[in-house]
Amino acid sequence: MRRTNRALNRTLLIVLGLLLVAVGALVAAAGFLPVVADAWAATASTLLGQASALLSSAPLPGPVRSWWAVAWVGGLLLAAALCVAWIASQGGGRTRRLAQEDDGGRGTTVVDVGLVSAAVKNATADNRLVVGTAVSAWELPRATGLQLRLQARQGASPGDLAGTAEELVTGIDAWLGDQIPVLVRITSGARTATARRGRVR
Repeated sequence: MRRTNRALNRTLLIVLGLLLVAVGALVAAAGFLPVVADAWAATASTLLGQASALLSSAPLPGPVRSWWAVAWVGGLLLAAALCVAWIASQGGGRTRRLAQEDDGGRGTTVVDVGLVSAAVKNATADNRLVVGTAVSAWELPRATGLQLRLQARQGASPGDLAGTAEELVTGIDAWLGDQIPVLVRITSGARTATARRGRVR
């Protein structure tokens, strides 16, 4: 439910992975095949010569000695800034406000996600299927969505847990007076393994 562009991230990971595989294959081939090693050496020598000629084509007084070196450093800084911006754009979208309604200029009613979380915990306090719950809200393009996580007790039936989740979602919709998008996650964890085994109803 986050704002992360998963398709773009997966595409970048696939491209980066293919590049790394290709470079690794070439390095391995250079270690085993003399022909490939000679080609690597010739290519490196040619590239070094071209780089020297490029640096000397735009001289700059001082220790830097070339405008191309300045441009290279600037390109690296720009790439670093783009990487930081990309990392900062990942995730996000989480909010504390589950619902909000303006009352004709007389005020605004806001439903905090903590209120819903407390209601869910209270509703599942005596439920032998559930060890713990967690509720969070996320800003979607057209609405605010709710994520409801139920941690299952050991031996609990997923079907029974799905029924419990449906009852909770129905109760939340009736409580709020409106239907909102809900993502239900049924999980297990350390508490599932260590919690006292209860009889499934």
